[in-house]
Amino acid sequence: MEKNPYIELAECLLSEEMVEYFEVVMVEKTLETLDVTLEERDNGFEGYKPGQLHPNGFYEESIVRDYPVRGRKMPFHIKRRRWVDVETGKSVSRRWDLVTKGTHFSKESAAFLKDMLGQIPDYGPLS
Repeated sequence: MEKNPYIELAECLLSEEMVEYFEVVMVEKTLETLDVTLEERDNGFEGYKPGQLHPNGFYEESIVRDYPVRGRKMPFHIKRRRWVDVETGKSVSRRWDLVTKGTHFSKESAAFLKDMLGQIPDYGPLS
């Protein structure tokens, strides 16, 4: 089956960490945005025996802002996976450090904006 060209393009724009741990499942183009939806891959979990964790859906999606593309804002809609430890019944998930603290910007985008503008905008066309 041929891959959606928007999904392939979106994967080229993601960091290596994002591509390794998240799958692009949908790309939606509007007049103002290029929305990219990512779901955390079920790649297992360090520190647990095979079969000890059972997938248990996703947390509510988080929206992370990244570089605009050709005049369109490019938000990432990120769905983090959760698992249940079958031995203890406790919920387990990974902690991701995807955004700059206190913002909704990806680390790369925030670093670029801070370097260019001297600050990270919280309003206006770049926010």
